[in-house]
Amino acid sequence: MTFKRLAPLGSISRRARLIAVTSGLVTAVALAAPTAVAQAAPDTVTKAELADASSAVRGADIAGTAWYTEAKTGKVVVTVDSTVSNAEIATIKKSVTDSGAKIDLKHTPGTFNKLIAGGQAIYAGGGRCSLGFNVRSGSTYYALTAGHCTEIGSTWYTNSGQTALLGTRTGSSFPTNDYGLIRHSNSANADGRVYLYNGSYQDITTAANPTVGQAVKRSGSTTGLRSGTVTGLNATVNYGGGDVVYGMIQTNVCAEPGDSGGSLFAGSTALGLTSGGSGNCSSGGTTFFQPVVEALNAYGVSVF
Repeated sequence: MTFKRLAPLGSISRRARLIAVTSGLVTAVALAAPTAVAQAAPDTVTKAELADASSAVRGADIAGTAWYTEAKTGKVVVTVDSTVSNAEIATIKKSVTDSGAKIDLKHTPGTFNKLIAGGQAIYAGGGRCSLGFNVRSGSTYYALTAGHCTEIGSTWYTNSGQTALLGTRTGSSFPTNDYGLIRHSNSANADGRVYLYNGSYQDITTAANPTVGQAVKRSGSTTGLRSGTVTGLNATVNYGGGDVVYGMIQTNVCAEPGDSGGSLFAGSTALGLTSGGSGNCSSGGTTFFQPVVEALNAYGVSVF
């Protein structure tokens, strides 16, 4: 499944098939190290063992998987899409247990995909994505979206006929990360709000990293406004073909092709950019987001 999303200005497109290899979404979970004076209980999983388990799942390199670690439970939470076979699941389980960690295996319908599709939103090179957030550095304004979107073209438009110029790509990072930057050709077009697809907008005044269990909303050019919760942080996602992204936010908010790049937010706080996922907005699914704070810091820009 591929999705990309356009905020205040219109929409953006997202592309490709996303395969997640178990990972959390945005923030790495801190793990408690055993003290020098007390001996750890036999079933205690150390920080090193969790790190080894995460590396082992990455080393298995099975498309359609995503995972993150939980310090409290000592588990690696692995999510697999419908393409992962029983034999591959057995390989993943063995890679985790051999490291000394525990595994919590979850199934999600559909296939993990990066989200790019034809349609309306922001366009380039035959693809459509969604704009995440308009941002600024001094008096210069930019559109922030997914990196797998910006890599498909340097010049972006706000209509499918590609006659209304949005701007020119000035930065793109994918894989490893999934964020990109487009400089507005006309700063008057940069609206700092997110469109809610009901004729109204949400002001965005700040940016932050989310927390597990937090209620969030996502806005995208294919499926509009959707809501859900954050289910994991610091997730690693394997889209296949060497396209692996790290430090993603994992949620149960649905998304579809063309929503890629769109905004993840809570109230007036920007949280993330839609990267990819599985399922759809009829049956539900699992969706991953690039943390927006990391993208803002990388480009030296801020929301407004």
